[in-house]
Amino acid sequence: MVFNQILSFRKKAQKLLAILIDPDKVTVEDISVLTEKINQSPATHIFIGGSSFDGNHLCELVALLKQKTTLPILIFPGNPTQISAEADGILFLQLLSGRNSDYLIEHQINAVPILEKTNLEIISTGYILIESGSETAVQRVSKTKPLDRNNYDYAAQTAKAGELIGNKLIYLEAGSGAQKSVPLKMISMVAKRISVPLIVGGGIRSKKGIEDAFNAGADMVVIGTAFENDINFFD
Repeated sequence: MVFNQILSFRKKAQKLLAILIDPDKVTVEDISVLTEKINQSPATHIFIGGSSFDGNHLCELVALLKQKTTLPILIFPGNPTQISAEADGILFLQLLSGRNSDYLIEHQINAVPILEKTNLEIISTGYILIESGSETAVQRVSKTKPLDRNNYDYAAQTAKAGELIGNKLIYLEAGSGAQKSVPLKMISMVAKRISVPLIVGGGIRSKKGIEDAFNAGADMVVIGTAFENDINFFD
């Protein structure tokens, strides 16, 4: 079980690193080179999904990834069309930072009939978008505003509410291609406020950025755009 593995790593104070693959930007032909670089990296997980992807070749991509890597693969869906039974699990996201009912509950309801036909491990995840200096794809597609990057306490309060609702993970996200990453002080305050694992992603472009997020309290860091732009990022 992927979630139990995450808990086990957290208990041992071992940090996790996920590489996010946006299927809108990756073709089937790209997978061999991509997985070779991922397997050489310190990554522990692979996330796959995107804000506006239509789901056309998702299953094929995931199946190829499964052939070429042993890392757990989790669907990171933008909507119910982005579900593949080929993966190991799915982050069942609830957009806690917004008030668009589609992303709070409607998409989740619509995903149920699809999920019931799979054996995916479903991991409820409170997803919190943080203002990052520019409009991100998540903000545009979800039609929601991110939380103020300077209001650390409100972000921590939101994260705690997500935990109390029953989310098993909390995900602080600056957004794909963000100009600024989640503030370290915010990561620290959220980490101290919640008792579930904390994922942090968006706007992290260097190994120092990864380490800083870990030191601030992130249990898992997600790298997406930096790896997309340079598959030699971890060399």
